[in-house]
Order: sequence, then C-alpha cells, then structure tokens
Amino acid sequence: MKLRKNKLAATVIVLSVAFLGIIIYTINNEQKSAISSGVGSAINPLQKVVYSINNKIKGSLDFFLNFSKIKEENKELTKENIELKNKLLEYDKFKEENERLREVLNFKNSKNNYSYIGCEIIGYSGESFSDGYIIDKGENDGLKKDMIVISDKGLVGQVTSTGTNWAIVESLLNENIAVSVMVDSTRETTGILKGYVTRTNSGLTKLTNLPLDSEIKEGDVILTSGLGQIYPKEIRVGEVISVETDEIKVMKTAIVKPYVDFDKLEELFVVIPNETREIKYEN
Repeated sequence: MKLRKNKLAATVIVLSVAFLGIIIYTINNEQKSAISSGVGSAINPLQKVVYSINNKIKGSLDFFLNFSKIKEENKELTKENIELKNKLLEYDKFKEENERLREVLNFKNSKNNYSYIGCEIIGYSGESFSDGYIIDKGENDGLKKDMIVISDKGLVGQVTSTGTNWAIVESLLNENIAVSVMVDSTRETTGILKGYVTRTNSGLTKLTNLPLDSEIKEGDVILTSGLGQIYPKEIRVGEVISVETDEIKVMKTAIVKPYVDFDKLEELFVVIPNETREIKYEN
C-alpha cells in the first residue's frame, strides 16, 4: 500500500515538473516573440528611412551621371547641327552663284560676239548705290568708258570713268543714264528709260517718249532696243508697274521696276565689244 502511494507521488511530481517545464518554455517563447516583435517594430521605420535615403541618393547619382552623359551628347549634337547649317549655307551660296552664272551664260550664248569680264563691287562712287559703283577692274583689264555692265538679272548700267585697276559704273537709277528700250510684247522701240526717284519711291525707272496709241500695259517686259548701238539689243531691263498718259506732251509714260536689285548686287560683268576703238554694240 505504501509502495503505491510512493509511485503515485513520484508520478505527480514528474508530471508537475513536466508541466512546469512546458509553462516556462511557453513563457520564454512568448517573451522572445514579443521582444523580437518589439525590436522589429522599432527597426522597421528606421529601415524605411534608410531605404528611402538610399533610393534618393541612388536616384541623384543616376541623374547626375545621366545628366553629364546627356550634356555631352547635346554638345556633340549642337556641334553637328552647326556643321550641317554651315554646309547648307555653303550649298545655298554655291547654288545661287551657279544660277546667277547660268543666267549670264545664257546671255553670253545669245550674244557670243562679245567678250565678258567679271568684276566685283569694291565701293560706292557717291553716298549710295544710286550714285554708282566702283569695281575692281579697269584699263589694265581692257575696260573703257561707255562699256555696259550686266548682272545675272539684266542691265546694271554703264562705265562712266576708268582708272588703271578700277572703274565707276553708273546704274540705271541715275538720271544721267539714258537707255533706248522697247516693249517686248509690242516691239515698240521709241522709248527712253531713265532713273526715277520720288519722295516715297526709289529704285525705279521711268520710260518716256511712248506714243499715245502705245499698247504698253502693266506687267510688260522692257528690253534694250539696241538703237544707237550704245547697248546690245534685247538685254532684260525691268517690268512695267504702271502706265500714265501725258496729254500735254502727247505721249504715254510708264514706271518700270528694274529686274536688278541694286542694293544686293554681287557679281558684275562688263560687256566688251569686238572693236573697242569706238564703243559700239552690234545688234
């Protein structure tokens, strides 16, 4: 009987110790979990801040690295763009020059009984282009007074004085220059063209001595007539922009806008007749 009581007591003690161990283990695990959870809760906000800062720093570094790269690429593109623009300007310049020379060549082919000397403007003989130009060719190049000067667009004027390596060219805009012209559509050859300046207009010419029954009209093309052999025949001069009737002088007059833009002249050509002892142009 006593032995049974001892066994029962031992069993109770073992079970009690085991149960106590389980309780202590459970408490320890809960405490560890709580501590771990608490530490995690405390660390998580800090981790978020650090992560955010790292992301921003990385983003900033990427931005500056990419910005530097983009800036360098932009410099290269700008350089290439400038080079392309310069090439385009050069191309346009050559294209315009070729077109001008082609026009002059067409005139030379139609008037192949003359020689032509190319020249450049080096100054004005007065206060403006209407007073005349100074060109870089003169007597040493075969130029003489009264020779005519053309551009790719048409008649420019006439040589009025020469030096050894220069000459003065008076343009159509000068009232001292008179040109015998004709109306291309009617072939009338009685007109005289001179410079014409008003308070509101410059760069124009006036055509006079047209008969009252002249059929000249706005838009007509005016050419040199060749009368007097001072100018070769059929050089383009300009276009009629208005026509008036002068009942007192019993004639018609017309305002003509020259084809040549005298403010933008570049290459000029002096027309040299075959016989230069006396300047006369064959028609």
